Order: sequence, then C-alpha cells, then structure tokens
Amino acid sequence: MINFWERLKRFAYRHKIKLAIFMAFLVLWLFCLPKNLFEDPTSTVVNSADGSLIGARIANDGQWRFPEMDSVPKRFEECVLLFEDEYFYQHPGFNPVSIVKAIGHNLTKKSRRGGSTITQQVIRLSRKNKSRTYGEKVVEIFLSTRLELRYSKKEILRLYASHTPFGGNVVGLETAAWRYFGIPAHELSWGQAASLAVLPNAPALIFPGRNESIFLEKRNRLLEKLKDKGILDETTYELAKAEPLPQKPVPLPDVAPHLTERIRTEHPGQRITTSIDRTLQQRLNLLAERHYHQLKGNEIHNLAILVLNVETRKVLGYVGNSPSGKEHANYVDIITKKRSTGSTLKPFLFASLLDEGQLLPHSLVEDVPTVINGYHPQNFDKKHVGAVPASRALSRSLNVPAVRLLREYGLPKFYNKLKKMNMASLDKSSSYYGLSLILGGAESSLWEITQTYAAMASTLNYFVDHSSTYRTHEFVQPSYVSNTEIDLGTQQFDPPIFGAGAIYSTFQSMYEVNRPEGDENWHFFDSSQPIAWKTGTSFGFKDAWAVGVTPEYAIGVWAGNADGEGRPGLTGITAAAPLLFQVLDALPHSGWFQEPFDDLVEVEVCSQSGYRASVFCDDAKKEYVPTYGTRSGPCPFHQQLFLDASETYRVNSECYPLENMKAKNWFVLPPTIEYYYALSNPNYKELPSYLANCSEMENQLMEFIYPKANEAVLLPKDLGTKTKDILLKLAHQQNNAIVYWYLDGTYMGKTENFHELILDIEPGEYILTAVDNSGNRIQQKLEVLLASEQ
Repeated sequence: MINFWERLKRFAYRHKIKLAIFMAFLVLWLFCLPKNLFEDPTSTVVNSADGSLIGARIANDGQWRFPEMDSVPKRFEECVLLFEDEYFYQHPGFNPVSIVKAIGHNLTKKSRRGGSTITQQVIRLSRKNKSRTYGEKVVEIFLSTRLELRYSKKEILRLYASHTPFGGNVVGLETAAWRYFGIPAHELSWGQAASLAVLPNAPALIFPGRNESIFLEKRNRLLEKLKDKGILDETTYELAKAEPLPQKPVPLPDVAPHLTERIRTEHPGQRITTSIDRTLQQRLNLLAERHYHQLKGNEIHNLAILVLNVETRKVLGYVGNSPSGKEHANYVDIITKKRSTGSTLKPFLFASLLDEGQLLPHSLVEDVPTVINGYHPQNFDKKHVGAVPASRALSRSLNVPAVRLLREYGLPKFYNKLKKMNMASLDKSSSYYGLSLILGGAESSLWEITQTYAAMASTLNYFVDHSSTYRTHEFVQPSYVSNTEIDLGTQQFDPPIFGAGAIYSTFQSMYEVNRPEGDENWHFFDSSQPIAWKTGTSFGFKDAWAVGVTPEYAIGVWAGNADGEGRPGLTGITAAAPLLFQVLDALPHSGWFQEPFDDLVEVEVCSQSGYRASVFCDDAKKEYVPTYGTRSGPCPFHQQLFLDASETYRVNSECYPLENMKAKNWFVLPPTIEYYYALSNPNYKELPSYLANCSEMENQLMEFIYPKANEAVLLPKDLGTKTKDILLKLAHQQNNAIVYWYLDGTYMGKTENFHELILDIEPGEYILTAVDNSGNRIQQKLEVLLASEQ
C-alpha cells in the first residue's frame, strides 16, 4: 500500500502540469452550463379545469412560446427521433459517426448536411446568436456531454420539443400544435406529428403556397421510414399520407379573454390551470352575446357575469364584458372595476339587524317621507306605504326603510362590519359615504360583491354540515387557480360575521317574496330551481346589478356602460335579472339551503306587525327566528281600547259606566305611518271616534306629513310672480275629524277626511298651526325659500 501511494505521488509530481490542465478542464466541464439553459420570455397560457386551452397571450419578445412541456407525445417522439437523431438513446450527447459523415458530405458536395444530435440542438438553441462554425460545433459537443449528465434523455427531448422553432414566431411543439392544427400536442395524428417533426429542419417550408412540394416530400419520406421500421401499419401509413399539410397559423382559443388578460397581468409567462368549467364558460359567452344584442337597442353596451363555487370559492365562469367592440370599451374587465353598488348591500344590513335581535324577519318598518340632516331618500317609484314588513322592504328594495334602518343600526357600526367582510373597495371613512352607503353611495366590484354573497352561503352550509360551528376566514378572496386551496380558517363556535340563523332568514326573504315592484311579468323570472337573489340600480341609471346564491353557486351579473353613461330603463330588474336567471338555468340543480335549527328559536310573533307578540296581539303565531330575536321588543302597535256596549265608540271612565265598557285589542299606527298605510291597505281599521263628552287620552292624534319638521319648502323662481302655491299635508287618526289651519295665527281654511291644503304664500318664515274640532293642536315652524335662478 505504501509503495502504491509513493508511486502515485511520484506520478503526480512528474505530470503535475498535465494534471493541472486536466483538473481545470474537469472543473470547466462541470460548471460549463448555466443554471437555467433558457431564460426566454414565455407566453401566458390559460387552461380550463379539464386541462383544455382556453386562452393565451404572446410572450414579451413577440414570440408564441408556451411554457415548457411536461412530456413529449409518443408519436412526435417516434417521428423526431427517426428524422433527427435515430441513436438518441445510445450516444453520450454527440454521434461521432454522424459527425464524420457530415464533414465528408460538406467537403465533397455543394449541399450542406448536419450531424448534430438532439442534445447538440438543445445546446445550440440555448446559445443564441452564435455563428455556425466548426469551432462552435466543438463547443456544442463539449456542452452536450455535460447536458447528458445533468438531465435524463426524456428531459433533453422535452427541452428540445419546448424550445425548437417551428416557423415564423412559433416556438415549441405545444405552440405549433395549437397554431397549425388547433389541437393540443398529445392529440396530434401521425401525419400531423410527422409534419411538425420535419419542420424545425426547414421552418421556411410552412409558408402557404411556397415549397409545399418539398414539405410534402419530407413528411411522406418520414412516414415511409416509420412504416419500414414497423411503427406504422399500411393502413395508418396511407391515412397519414392523405392528411393535409398545415397552412398559415390558426387563431388560438380565447374562451375567457378578460380572465386570460387578468392572468397575463397577475401571472405573466406562466401556464395556469384555472377552475373554469369550459362547457359552462362557453354557455355563458353565448348567453352574454344574446343578452348584449337585446340591451344594445337601448344603447346599453356592456355587461359582466361571474359564477363562483360556494364550497371551494373557485371561479367557474368569468365573462368580463360583452362582445360590443372597441368603440364601447369591450376590452375593459368590468368584473374587477368598482361601480356604484346600488341596493346590493341591503341584505347585509338586514342580516346584521336580524343577527343582533334588533329586528325580526317580518317586523313592520317605517316607509314614510324622510329627511335626515338634509338627506331625502326616495323609493324607486317615489311612493310610500307607511309601514312594510322588513322582508318585503328588502325584497322590493325600498330605499326609505333601508336608510331608516341604517340610521337605527348605526352607520359606523355597519361600515365596520362591511370592512370585516373583506370589502376592500370601501377605502374612505363611513362619514364620507353617509347614509347613502346603503343605496349605492359606495363603490364595489362584481368580484367583491359576488364573493361576499358566496361567503354568506358558505357560512350557512358549514354550520349545518359541521355540528353548528363556523370557520374564521369565510370572507376571503375567491381564486381562479385550480390547484390552490383557499384557507377558510379554523373551526370555531362564534360566527365570523353573521350567525347562520340570520343568514338563513335573509335568504328566505330574498327567495320567497322577491318580486319586482309593480312588474306584472314576474313569471318570466321564475326558475326551475330556487335562488336567493337581489337586484340593484345605481343613481342615474348607470349600473344594473343582479346577484344570487344557491347552496352551491354564487352568481353575479352587471349591466351598463363602461363609460358610466346612464340610460332610461337600465335597472337591475330589467337589464340584469333576466340574465341572472338564464345563467341559473345553465347550472346544475342545487336545491335549497338547509334550515339551521341550532341557531333558530321558536317565538310567538304578531301576524300583523311581525314583532314578538304582546299580550294585546290576538293573531299571534309561532315562527322560527334567529336566536337573538328573543331580544327584540314586543309589538308596539297593538293596544287595548275601551269601547261602548255597541263597540262603536271609544269611551273612558269619565264619561261611560265602567260595567258597560268592552275591552278590545286594536292595531294602531302613528298618524303619519297610518296615513300612508291605510292608502295601500284597505283592510286597515282606523281608531273608532270617542263618544260625545269623552275626553281624548292619546298624546298625538295628528301629525304633519308635509312639510316635516326642520324641512324648508323650496319654491321655484317664477319671473314676474312673487308668490307660489304650496301643498300642506296632515295625517289624523280620526277619519271624521275637521282640521282648522292657521299661519302665524291667521286662519287659512279647514279640511275634512283628507287633510290637504293649498296655500298661496310668499317666501319667509311662519308658524304653522293645526287644530281639530276636538281641540287637539299641533304646531311647527314653516320656512319657505325661493330658489335662485339657474
């Protein structure tokens, strides 16, 4: 052993220069390849959930170069190896026999012959702008041997197929298969695979009408070799020869163009497999196109559709805009753009009130003329019904009750809840939006609104399916990437935002009584499957919304003009809802939400008022309400009256024998509410009059309807005229009462039954007084202003 080491040392000493050169050469060989062979920009490629190509965008260098393939199709492998490098699996990166033959051919003949292996071609493709000299060939051979050590043969073949040019600006087999044949590479026939195998050898052959005979000869010669090798049988060979050659490139699929463009921005140069259901997406495209042609007659040119899976929070369908053309900004992805929310936030307020026990689903809420710090909300039809069940106010999208409820709940409180729901578009303070927040004073996107509805449905589903528990992160961003999981948080007993009972009651209201106010064509929106849905219309008829959820799907639809131009008739119910239901019909049936009994409690509810039944309610019924519904107050509208023996007049102990009095429960509304309520509810029974000589005990029998307290009357300026008529209105609970009107103590007239008085009045400040025939009196300040000339 000692002699061996001694001899080795002496040998190393005698040949130290040679050994140094060898070691330097070895180090150079080991580190001669860059970490990444190819750093060319790649195209953004988008696949549907089933792996089909639905869109692509060209690489930054103007080349159609798809990201590297995972594997090489067997047919192309057979073709390219037989044509380019038959001994690919045997050589160490270069083929000495082929090199010698190529040198001999090139020295003796005018034509050129290459001897490069596929491994060498991979090296050449990675070394751009290098001259085709013998010195470069030596470098390629050197690098090829190292490449063979780094990668397997399959990986080298994959690199070749992914980066070899196929004519024009088409690079890579997968790109070529789509550009020339409109199919993925793994579906190439023998004739198509053979055509692409010979093309990199002479990419100029692809131009139509030029060199087609040479192209055909090369391909058929390769097919014949495949037959001779026994790879193709006679029939397959003949069929392959009969296939046409590829012509000019064909357009790539563009099934979801706006999503593809979004992915190009968010994941440039990557191949993204999305959660898009290709069949559904194609159906949505067709529905969007048809609906666009209906809307454009009213000069409404843009729309958007978003469909989410409630459970996974993945995007199933994505139509970013209509096919309206560039003149109408069809390239704008409406789904991500902020627009006025209209009434789409109202269900969140409804659920908040239910969840905290401030309201029961069918409790009467006020719908009367309202002015709050100068803000004067109005219903869509400019009418009032006095009092309306909360569920009906939601489904009919009444604005006045929504504003009054928001004031009652608290604007900052509701705003903070919306922020917790991950509505990032609310980037200003609650005071900036004011009470108009609930009517579209804020902006949000279809993406954000739809995701929030989906989160509510998911909260309810999870509660029912997982032992009455919740998850911490239900209100998260959805995703269009197929292979990513969305973190919905950990299990807990407290609801993240709303309890399941409040959500279920909200959805029930949106499903059972959601009918367009005054629309006799409701049956056109009937669907074979139930859905909780809400429409919205922004101020100025600029945005039309329709959003709905089932246990499995959340659907969002927007219609309008991308430039913000409003159009008459651009409402949620007319422009967006029909498309919502068409989309719903294109989805599988998903049934209705299961009732979350663990977050509901049975209480006695007054049928007339919707409040918890008081001792004076004769028509109480049992109803399931959210758990904290027990905190809500008893019915404030039922009271006990004392009537005479004939039950015709009200009486009291001061004017009528106590033993002859009859106690009766009565549904009584405050004067202003009663005024409007009675107009739309003919069965409403007004309070009976008092018997003569009986004193009236009520605190307030009448109330001014217009003008309201602290509300100025604005007169339009009329040149040449100093005065203008104004209409005064008053509500009185006694239908036979006579009301006498006074202005600054001066008698102005009297009214009976309908208490409306027209006065010819000059601008100024007055004291308005009304006195009824029983001596009841109300008074308030009246300010009349003259509008400045516009």
